Amino acid sequence: MQDRFTGRTALVTGAGTGLGRAIALAFAAEGARVVVAGRTAARLEETVALIEAAGGTAAAVTADVTDSDSLRELVAKTTDRFGTLDVAVNNAGILRGTGPAADIAPEDWDAVLRTNVTGVWLAMSHQIAHMRAHGGGTIVNVSSNLGAHQRIPGAAAYITSKAAVSALTRAAALDHIADGVRINAVSPGASAGPMSLLPGETEGGRAERVRTQNPLGRIAEAAEVAAAVLYLASPAAGSVVGADLVIDSGSSA
Repeated sequence: MQDRFTGRTALVTGAGTGLGRAIALAFAAEGARVVVAGRTAARLEETVALIEAAGGTAAAVTADVTDSDSLRELVAKTTDRFGTLDVAVNNAGILRGTGPAADIAPEDWDAVLRTNVTGVWLAMSHQIAHMRAHGGGTIVNVSSNLGAHQRIPGAAAYITSKAAVSALTRAAALDHIADGVRINAVSPGASAGPMSLLPGETEGGRAERVRTQNPLGRIAEAAEVAAAVLYLASPAAGSVVGADLVIDSGSSA
């Protein structure tokens, strides 16, 4: 175990399940005080319990990334509880409106763009406001290999939103590195978790499917994606600005 984040506070949105939970656990394992944020309090408390059972320190804060006031309060609660906000990981996102682009329901299109793009922008705006007033910090946005790096049929809303996150990350990185805020992104492909299972598919069935689909022959583990996030947030990546690190078993190579 390392202690790259001892004495630092990390905020992770969408931390109630899956990749967000794995990222929160990884920060805590390396000494960070972690605020886990999301819309479902019970799931957040489960993440906190896992962190505390492993000897870490964490707090749960319910928040809605589509609501600016909620995000302002999230940053305030983070700093009230732990004194600082050093690292933010904007992981919250949704997948809706699958099917041909022309057939996407307007409400699904709006929901995906509002959560996946506007939610990241709103979160960064409040995170950056605090960080640049308090000596800087690092932000990692979770995008996707679907978007700027790869396209598939039937996912136009999600693809559009994640391409926008990749572009937004690079633009914000240029705008705010002079403020002492270093911003990057990770773009995972399918990773071990419920979202990568097709309807009715078992984990064994998924493993067999991706064995021939992915050049690596398997999907990424959530811990592997989390490790990349921690690298980008760490001092070892001090000169990495505006990167978009693809972690997808070679699918978009």
